[in-house]
Amino acid sequence: MRVVVTGATGNVGTSVVTALGHDERVTEIVGLARRRPAWRDTERTRWVAADITSAPLEELFAGADAVIHLAWLIQPSRDEGVLEATNVHGSLRVFQAAAAAGVPTLVHASSIGTYSPGPSDRRVTEDWPSDGIPSSFYSRHKAACERALDGLETRHPELRVVRLRPGLIFKRGSATEIRRLFAGPFLPSPLVRPGLILVVPDLPGLALQAVHADDVADAYRLAVVDPSARGAYNIAAEPVLDVAELARLLRARPVRLHAGLVRALTTASWRLRLQPTPPGWLDMGLLGPIMDVTRARTELGWEPRRSAGDALLELLAGMREGAGLPTPPLDPATSGPLRSRELAAGVGGRADPGL
Repeated sequence: MRVVVTGATGNVGTSVVTALGHDERVTEIVGLARRRPAWRDTERTRWVAADITSAPLEELFAGADAVIHLAWLIQPSRDEGVLEATNVHGSLRVFQAAAAAGVPTLVHASSIGTYSPGPSDRRVTEDWPSDGIPSSFYSRHKAACERALDGLETRHPELRVVRLRPGLIFKRGSATEIRRLFAGPFLPSPLVRPGLILVVPDLPGLALQAVHADDVADAYRLAVVDPSARGAYNIAAEPVLDVAELARLLRARPVRLHAGLVRALTTASWRLRLQPTPPGWLDMGLLGPIMDVTRARTELGWEPRRSAGDALLELLAGMREGAGLPTPPLDPATSGPLRSRELAAGVGGRADPGL
């Protein structure tokens, strides 16, 4: 089985390449990335430098048994045109090329972010509306890709399409990248430690779901090798990271805050370029539903090996240590001396220096 993976050098991509490499049914992995990495996890992996917005994808997909589409941009958060070119239009090119090349299986990296606002006191299944959170570019783009897949499946019923919708995805090797993408250059990493994080904002609706990157990678592997897998699967580990659980994990004190105030502070700090994360991410955390992962467990046979809390604590430890992997997005050297490249990029103003 020959599998092509777009965005193969990132947080999820490196774990997917490893997971596929451990499955004897996968004979070749073709990793697509904007820049070839020095990292190579298995002899069955071949790297190709390709940008999904311009590369001849049909040629690259020819002869593949499956395409896993992971390529996605989080930054520059201040230029939605750049983000949409990759996230939406680039994804459309991937979908169309997979169908044109006669690829039997397409596995798309959707997200909890594709869901419309929902409850935080009960779980929702994969049939919950997937029109996104309007204030979040990430959510809008994920929802747009889902609508494109709806049309693709109608036009190409012979194509087996799988949509994985994971929660937040963490691992030690992605710690520097996640810090760079979401917190920016001014976060003092040594202070990212349970016991030193003094408070957790107690906001109505704040409840997050997370999963370790290696565990979500196993879901991608199963989606490829199981010919009966089709449609959407929610992917998340237990427990839900609500305010009480976050306070316990971080040994912090919950402090009740007004959501409007926190959003105003997030907006102001983003506009002042103190951090790279626009307020739409906060809206997703407060408005998004809690997913039911029963279908992934019972039909896909997926089971996470790490808890959501363990994944979060591993990420925080990696941030303290400046951890990463030798690929352009994950390499700590990407940030430059004293995080100078991040500063030069305008804290979310230009493309992430790892891309």
